[in-house]
Amino acid sequence: MTITWTPDLNTGIDIIDHQHRRIVDFINDLEAAQVLGDKKQIRQVIYDCVDYTLSHFAFEESMQEEAGYQYCKPHKKVHELFTRKVTEYQERMELGDDVAEELHAMLARWLVNHIKRDDADYVSVVKANMKTETPPTEAKKQTGWFRKLFG
Repeated sequence: MTITWTPDLNTGIDIIDHQHRRIVDFINDLEAAQVLGDKKQIRQVIYDCVDYTLSHFAFEESMQEEAGYQYCKPHKKVHELFTRKVTEYQERMELGDDVAEELHAMLARWLVNHIKRDDADYVSVVKANMKTETPPTEAKKQTGWFRKLFG
C-alpha cells in the first residue's frame, strides 16, 4: 500500500516535513521494488531508508534539545526502539529472509503514528524556540570565518 502524504502529517516545521516526506518516498520505493521482485533494489532501499531515517532522528533530537523539549529523552528512546526493530529486519534480510512486505507494513504504520502522536507533541516547543532565535547582528556576522580570512 502506497503512502500518500496528507496535510494531517505536516508538523508545520518545513525541514522536518521535508525529511518526513523523504522517508515516505523511501517506503514507497520499497513497495515498488517489492512489486518488481527486485531483491537487489529492495536491499538498497532498505539500507538507504535506514541511513536517512537515522540522520533524521539525530536532526530531530538536536532540535528538541536546543528547544529544551522536556520529553526529549523519552522521544529519543522511541527512536532507539525503532532502530533496534529495523536492525532486526536488516539482519533477517542478510540471512535470506524475505522481509520486504513485513518491513514495508511496519514502516508505513510506524511513521504515520509517530508523526501524528510523538512528533506532534514537540512541535509547539520547537516552533516557539525557532521564533525566539535572534538573527545575528551585522557585527556578529563580520566576525566569522569570512572576515578572518579576508578581513
